[in-house]
Amino acid sequence: MANRRTTPKELPDAVREAVERTFQATVGGAQNTRDKTRETLDELVKGAESQAREVRERVSQAIGELEERRPATQEDVTALRKELRAITRRLDAIEDRLPAKKSSSSRSGGNARGSKAKSSRSSKVAAARSAAKRSTGPRGSRSSRSR
Repeated sequence: MANRRTTPKELPDAVREAVERTFQATVGGAQNTRDKTRETLDELVKGAESQAREVRERVSQAIGELEERRPATQEDVTALRKELRAITRRLDAIEDRLPAKKSSSSRSGGNARGSKAKSSRSSKVAAARSAAKRSTGPRGSRSSRSR
């Protein structure tokens, strides 16, 4: 049994070849791992972006709903009153331009009914205004006084 010894020249070459083979084998695996990692991260980023969009939409909807439900401020009420007065003036002008309706009994006069309807509406408007003034006290609304 003879012991076979390798020469010093052959040993480094064999080690070098083994290292190169190992390196080549792991390079392919590392590239696959890198690609899979990149794909996984891309999926995570896409998922996070879509969830962020959904959250933004939900928050926007919630803010919109809160804006709709918030109580009217004094400025809101003042603006509504101003608009109501303008509408009332426009309605009065339209009614003044309309021809008087004929009443069922021609003896009572055709214009009496039109002025009666206008005075009835005016009294209703006045009653609504006084009710609104009573319901809104110095703090803004009836509900805030009862607290």
